[in-house]
Amino acid sequence: MSGRWRLPRLPRLRWRPAPTARGRRFRVGSVAALVLLLLWWWQTEPRQSWPHDQILAAIRQVESSGRDDAPDGDGGKAIGPFQIHFVYWQDAQRAEPALGGDYQDCRRRAYAERVVTAYMRKWANAAWASGDAETIARVHTGGPSGAERDATRGYWERVRKHLP
Repeated sequence: MSGRWRLPRLPRLRWRPAPTARGRRFRVGSVAALVLLLLWWWQTEPRQSWPHDQILAAIRQVESSGRDDAPDGDGGKAIGPFQIHFVYWQDAQRAEPALGGDYQDCRRRAYAERVVTAYMRKWANAAWASGDAETIARVHTGGPSGAERDATRGYWERVRKHLP
């Protein structure tokens, strides 16, 4: 012998805690939460912004098939290419008195666009500023809290089809 003495090599042992039901449930729950989060992220359409003229054109298309000489809707309660109700027009007037005119002027597209703009600046200012077409469309059809109502989702889907 060369004077060198060695210990025999032993395999390395790693300590692992015994698997518990709680640990397995935690892992399964974490994986399920991750899968749900990924599915939600994948299904969620990213919010886009559009120029005001495109949003207004899409709403006008849904409301009156793009016609400037649209017949009155809602049993005569809504007029013009944007089918504006009297209370909608009143809100816009209060928000921007410089609009002038009277309710019947909503039959003209240029005036009606100014009314919609004033209404959105009052009730959905951030959405109007950012071009958030979904919020604008849902407020247009559902009033000031229309963006939170489930009933306005279908209207948004119809408007969305007319946006580029």
